[in-house]
Amino acid sequence: MRPPILFPLFAEVATLKGVGPRVLPLVQKVAGPLVRDLVFLAPAGLIVRRAMQAATATEGEVGVFQVTIDRLFPPGRPGAPLKVRAADETGFVHLVWFGGSPQHIDRLLPRGKTRLVSGKVERFNGEVQIVHPDIVAVDKADDLAMSEPVYPATQGLTARQVRKLVQAALPAAPDLAEWQDPAWLAKQKWPGWRAALEALHSPSTEAELAPDAPVRQRLAYDEFLAHQLALARRRRAREIKPAPVIAPGAASDHLLAALPFALTNAQAQAVAEIRRDLASGKQMGRLLQGDVGSGKTAVAALALADAAASGFQSALMAPTEILARQHFEKLGPLLEAAGVPSVLLTGRDTNGQRREKLAALASGAAPVAIGTHALFQDAVRFDRLALAVIDEQHRFGVGERQRLQAKGDPRLGAVHLLTMSATPIPRTLELTQYGELEVSRLTEKPPGRTPVTTAVLPLTRIGEVAARLKAAVESGAQAYWICPLVAESEAVDLAAAVDRADDLRRLLGVEVGLAHGQMPGAEREAVMADFADGRLPVLVATTVVEVGVDVPNASIMVIEHADRFGLAQLHQLRGRVGRGAKASACILLYGGQDGALGETAKERLETLRRTEDGFVIAEEDFRLRGGGDPLGLKQSGFPAYRFADPIRQRALMLAAADDARLVMNRDPDLASPRGQAIRVLEELFDWKAHKAGSD
Repeated sequence: MRPPILFPLFAEVATLKGVGPRVLPLVQKVAGPLVRDLVFLAPAGLIVRRAMQAATATEGEVGVFQVTIDRLFPPGRPGAPLKVRAADETGFVHLVWFGGSPQHIDRLLPRGKTRLVSGKVERFNGEVQIVHPDIVAVDKADDLAMSEPVYPATQGLTARQVRKLVQAALPAAPDLAEWQDPAWLAKQKWPGWRAALEALHSPSTEAELAPDAPVRQRLAYDEFLAHQLALARRRRAREIKPAPVIAPGAASDHLLAALPFALTNAQAQAVAEIRRDLASGKQMGRLLQGDVGSGKTAVAALALADAAASGFQSALMAPTEILARQHFEKLGPLLEAAGVPSVLLTGRDTNGQRREKLAALASGAAPVAIGTHALFQDAVRFDRLALAVIDEQHRFGVGERQRLQAKGDPRLGAVHLLTMSATPIPRTLELTQYGELEVSRLTEKPPGRTPVTTAVLPLTRIGEVAARLKAAVESGAQAYWICPLVAESEAVDLAAAVDRADDLRRLLGVEVGLAHGQMPGAEREAVMADFADGRLPVLVATTVVEVGVDVPNASIMVIEHADRFGLAQLHQLRGRVGRGAKASACILLYGGQDGALGETAKERLETLRRTEDGFVIAEEDFRLRGGGDPLGLKQSGFPAYRFADPIRQRALMLAAADDARLVMNRDPDLASPRGQAIRVLEELFDWKAHKAGSD
């Protein structure tokens, strides 16, 4: 229940004076639907004004001049500016408008009257000029602040209007009991929460806008703490849920013996961590992450075998039918050798096949189900589901994962959850996005994986690359060719996948497949299946191949306009080759006709050329992208922080995570005075409504 003291902050912005039907959608777009959202809207910049005189005015700065209006010069022709000449005792100040009504300007600046004008100083023919003055006032009391915070704006709502609305919203923020640890607060020398909010909206210097400013740090820490507490609560809620006890047995031993390779040290450690969770009698929530080819599937297979050995069922869910089918083709024989029957359930089964498989699951005759979204459809019933394994978990929503887990029998306890990701995640992002999960990392590749030679070339050498590709294809190689667009765009001069496929067909004299996101799913997967089965030597594609097809024979990856892709995405694409015994190559083509390459793009491509370690690449990508949209994951549950920046303020986030763990260990019911204040903090940020991370 939200405490009444927060009710004014959680009122609709429409309750504020000046927010009528026209302005309401604009305010909601800039800030959000609540008064709190305006209060939490941090200034993006600062205008610092300085009193000046015409003779000594500094060009480029924002000046305030007290002037007497001399004369108005209307535009002499269409498109010409309207000018007003004014003066102080040291010289002229020329005010210029492009557009606007002469009558309005004449009323605003009547001849012979004294006015205060403010704007950015320019010099034209040696005299001071201000184009579109930002303020014209009768005296200083007329809203002429010498320092003015600048807020985000939108069409129809100016930054100054937003500022007035923020000031109108601020009184709704009450004085609240302190939730931070007193010793920590004293050490940091931070102000209280209400004082920090006031200071946030009244900066006097640019330094006060920086992430390391005390006010910004205080508010960022509050936000980090609220989020980490939400994650800690979810972790605790999971840890106290009884779940089936799963232990290794004969099936697990048989499967381990059937594997065509020995486990790496990292795989063995991950298996041990998963088995510890499964045997605890409490619900497991674990993320298994590692590069493409690091052996996640083998680790998951042992967990599936452990569940079968303990008399339970498990389900492995993949985002696409082709990936589910590949899992089934790879795991089915291994599980069968271990005495564990499995079924493949997808949306394309015939009615007869589907009935047979559903019966096997409902009776328990099939201990393992491998499939797509079809696994959580209403018709699917399990006898004793105890473990859900989600591959490429970021491709599924929280609700979809929960629907699969809900297939378990409550009398057996909660269904264990193992999620897998082939996108290595920086530790910072791991803490913000998956803080409620335990994490296992596979940092080694199984033996037999061939290194991928990576070359970085200008796009001007594309003809040479195509000629080398022709020779490779003629000798039996398979290749991917990745394009960033599906169709020609006038706005962005990039080669389209459709046109590139046509070009390569003519040049190579072979059939070239085409796969992109605008194709119907079944058609796209059919093309990718043809490539996987060796019927197509070349596949031109957009980034739909980033996750999915396992084609051991594919040994060449060409990526056009590689400088337009994110580093983690490039690494994922490169991971499509080097999956077999053949020597493999990745060619990164960059730049336009001039071959120019920006510094950040150069760093990205050089990092990729230098290392194949996905965790090193992920950290570098996170650093280069900054806090705007780390790894492009905002659409995948990345926290939408208002004050906090997990890159620049990583130390604060780690401190908040420690603080949250300490609070939950010492006062799990939040019954102490500090615990009561923390309850208000949790409601203030309302992270439970954000569904951050994987829930």
